Amino acid sequence: MCFIRSIKHNYSPQEWRNTMDINELLQLGAKAFKDSTLSGDAGSNLDLQSISSAISNLTGGEGFDLSALVGKLSAGGLGEMVSSWLGDGSNKGISLDQITSIFGSDKIQEFASELGVSTEEAAGGLSEALPRIVDKASSAGLLPDSLGSVEDVVGLAGKLFSR
Repeated sequence: MCFIRSIKHNYSPQEWRNTMDINELLQLGAKAFKDSTLSGDAGSNLDLQSISSAISNLTGGEGFDLSALVGKLSAGGLGEMVSSWLGDGSNKGISLDQITSIFGSDKIQEFASELGVSTEEAAGGLSEALPRIVDKASSAGLLPDSLGSVEDVVGLAGKLFSR
């Protein structure tokens, strides 16, 4: 099982070795964005640190909350797709329109501007980065224990987005 490491928690040395730091997840997402054919030539010319920083800003900065993001996706009718990312099989794709719907066109525009790419290239790169981030942060259909189960996340999301 993979845990997301947090500065706020004191893990034993064994637990620490079994964790994936949020920065590692962001770097993984940055690499997926850079390697994405959908981010175009512009994406491939960016450095990983710039992409990682932009993804962090897009997802809430240091307050990156993977469980809330997964919950938002599930509550938005994308539960089957998210389950494929959480599981150990192949990941289902997410469309550029779905990416824009999840984050909002203003946030995608800010993300694109930060990187100096078009909104289409930004959404395209994110459509490959987001599934990879969720996939690598999970194991056997589960998010890290500190984030709760998928059902807990969906339940929480239902409460948050029903206001």
